[in-house]
Amino acid sequence: MDFITKLKQFFQVTLWQETAEQSSALVRAVMNTLKVSYIVIRELAKGELNLRAMSLVFTTLLSLVPLIAVAFSVLKAFGVHNQIEPFLLGVLEPLGPKGPEIAANIIGFVQNVKVGVLGSLGVAMLFYTIISLIQKIEYAFNFVWRVKRARTLARRFTDYLSVVMIGPILVVAAMGVAATVLNHNVVLALQAIEPFGTLILTATKLLPYLMIITAFTFLYKFIPNTNVKFGPALMGATVAGVLWIGVGTLFASFVASSSNYTAIYSSFAILFFFMIWLYLAWFILLTGSQVAFYLQHPKLVSYGGEQYELSPRLREKVGVSLMTRIGKRFYEQKSALTVNELEAEMALTNNILQDLLNKLEQGGLLVELQGDEPSYQPAQDTANISVSEILTCLRTAEESQGMGGEVAIAGEVNRLLDQLEQVQQSTLQDVSLRELVAGITKA
Repeated sequence: MDFITKLKQFFQVTLWQETAEQSSALVRAVMNTLKVSYIVIRELAKGELNLRAMSLVFTTLLSLVPLIAVAFSVLKAFGVHNQIEPFLLGVLEPLGPKGPEIAANIIGFVQNVKVGVLGSLGVAMLFYTIISLIQKIEYAFNFVWRVKRARTLARRFTDYLSVVMIGPILVVAAMGVAATVLNHNVVLALQAIEPFGTLILTATKLLPYLMIITAFTFLYKFIPNTNVKFGPALMGATVAGVLWIGVGTLFASFVASSSNYTAIYSSFAILFFFMIWLYLAWFILLTGSQVAFYLQHPKLVSYGGEQYELSPRLREKVGVSLMTRIGKRFYEQKSALTVNELEAEMALTNNILQDLLNKLEQGGLLVELQGDEPSYQPAQDTANISVSEILTCLRTAEESQGMGGEVAIAGEVNRLLDQLEQVQQSTLQDVSLRELVAGITKA
């Protein structure tokens, strides 16, 4: 009991205290790793990622055959469609002896898909099921990254189709390059020389795992509708890759010793195990994405992973600063800043930044420009936007949605606050956004 008390004290109090400045880089890295691990485990315990992983299982079951059918058609054009079955066998390896059976069934379903028989409506439905799967995956990743806005319709069409069409080619190309390198004459000659032979053998064994981590890194970089840095994406993918291997090994042992389940479920046992592995696979992917999110936002880690909201004072400061950055870009006649660029410049989480942008847009101070990525510029000439107007917009954003003048406020209090507001407006009314931007530019 004393050990448990000390452990709770460490994770609840000691861990969150400031690390001494004289501590080594290793100590700081270990403490940060413990913080991120604690926060991620606590997030997983809430069950929200669990629900999203389960919903992705259902969507995957509906979309798996159409997705592989399209990938099969694309690869067939390059004459490498036979690589799909080995790839499936690798993904389903944790299912043990049942993996090849499921892979053979899926390939059988794919070969029975006759595009000519489906007609235009059938082909449209085929692509719709694929797009809906990728869209559901994006929603799940956006939830992890606290992104409120998904891709626009145009970007979904281009981005999703590029994944469906180019993704299979890249996977097969990577497998082919790896096999070519390992079978090259120079590599074969080096295998006979130590320690190169041992190193090449080790690299050969590690290659499948490195490809898993590379694929996960690509997903973490591409799928969320926000700017994911390469470092956090790689670290999250490494964690997910280790979990994939570890959980896959344990699951393979479970399947191998599951004769009782086979006796109970009979032929449905294959589907039963396949659905469990799909759930575990999505859960691992979302867990790695959660790790990448907290590694990219160390400020949230210092807050213990709790969602933080800007105080009214900070919201005014950050909101005016946001308008100044956008106005400065407009003043210098440069291209408008995108959401990802603003997020990187201001070190804000996407949900807080998007909330501020929406408030300023609703107040008629910003306008969203359509393009490959949403970008923002002032809705009118910066000389006509006063700093006082920006502050009023940020302060009164919720009043139109909720209670406004109906709240009972004492007369003296109301008069005092009105006087304060009038003083501020009279001070800032003549200070325009252009003057503020010009002053910053000159400085």
